[in-house]
Amino acid sequence: MTKMKRTADDENESFDVLAHTDPDQNRVTPLLRLPEAAALAVVEGLAGLVRHAHKLEHESPTPPGELKRAQVFEEGDVYMAEPPFDGYFADRYIMDFYDVRERDICSRMHMHTGLRFVRMMTGPGTTIRVSSMTPLIVTPSPRWEGGIESFVDDLPEVPHPARRDRHNVVVPPNAWVDMQIPRGVSHQFNAVGPHAVIDSVHPEESIETLREGMSGYRMMAQTIFLAEERSAAATCVTT
Repeated sequence: MTKMKRTADDENESFDVLAHTDPDQNRVTPLLRLPEAAALAVVEGLAGLVRHAHKLEHESPTPPGELKRAQVFEEGDVYMAEPPFDGYFADRYIMDFYDVRERDICSRMHMHTGLRFVRMMTGPGTTIRVSSMTPLIVTPSPRWEGGIESFVDDLPEVPHPARRDRHNVVVPPNAWVDMQIPRGVSHQFNAVGPHAVIDSVHPEESIETLREGMSGYRMMAQTIFLAEERSAAATCVTT
């Protein structure tokens, strides 16, 4: 495969949103709705892991040149729970989402230099709006009752007077929903509420880092944004 990045270690590289075409589509699988107390315990337990890792990083910063496992992404703080090792090129991150209402800012549409598998988990009073420039394929699950909310609106980062569709699904409160993201396919997550995490598996992290010529494992560097600036929260909180 060819490289995607223009500058391998750039953590804020952006491409022309009008020129981008998704090579595939994201797949979303609603799995479970949990009792409120159970959902809160799971989400806060995982978020607490990330927060504690960042506290330790603040108190004792990772030395230069060593793998920094407590990282910051546009959508939230992350912790590399399981790093790659020789003979095993995948890894796993946990993300503690920001509540877009607190910062009055949405994350940008973006894509990654390798495929991703994510499990989105919400607690009480919290939803995750999942978006793409291409319709998301929702696959059935035997334990999910009812449908999942979906709609189309305008992608706010598109320069006026042009426009592009943004396709959305909404993860409801107290739910687990999986998502398969092919390499180079646009996506965007925005959490509305205080209790949201992602358990994210990067199946080819070492391969994509080598392929792009990156100097280390950093989620921001393995990301290409489809906008230069982030939009206000009003563009991602409504459904």
